[in-house]
Amino acid sequence: MGDRALLVEVAGTAEVGALYGWLRERRAAGGLPPVEEIVPAARTVLLDGVTDIPALAALLRTARPSAADAAPGPLLDVPTVYDGADLDEVAALWGVSPEAAVRIHTAPEYVVAFCGFAPGFGYLTGLPQRYEAPRRATPRSSVPAGSVALAGPYTGVYPHSSPGGWQLLGRTGLPLWDASREPAALLAPGVRVRFTAVRGGAR
Repeated sequence: MGDRALLVEVAGTAEVGALYGWLRERRAAGGLPPVEEIVPAARTVLLDGVTDIPALAALLRTARPSAADAAPGPLLDVPTVYDGADLDEVAALWGVSPEAAVRIHTAPEYVVAFCGFAPGFGYLTGLPQRYEAPRRATPRSSVPAGSVALAGPYTGVYPHSSPGGWQLLGRTGLPLWDASREPAALLAPGVRVRFTAVRGGAR
């Protein structure tokens, strides 16, 4: 990926998490050739700012990361008002009541697999596969900031108002992105997330 970057392709999100953890652990221990950024995605890990590509490539060929390498990150509680425009539709897809759909969505502990789409937007894994939901056939031109949404195997929270095609389950007032804060993003790869159902007033 150019003169100072490597892109590692793996089988899926679980393998990305394992490799990302393995690389971070070795960098912290001083066992990784200098690299400025390690960026996970759905099926790849980008290593950018690499000063010695041959040495890093050789190390990667020996890597055998496992799920144990994906060390748990900090836990973030996301208080959520479950009154989303698509909650009834998602519940019908799952064959349950809206109340049961809320219980299903709040039951898992999620993990941020990777970030993208917009600053502060994390792709969260953890919902059982049988509850995957398709994107909307027609995306909305504007999704409010704080919207908690679902698409395919991922849950996400819109940090800003933006177009989007995910199924809207609810909303949170938690500021996920604040450029004046350190860190600016609350969601980063490895962060664990729990959604807590709360009552809410008017929008």
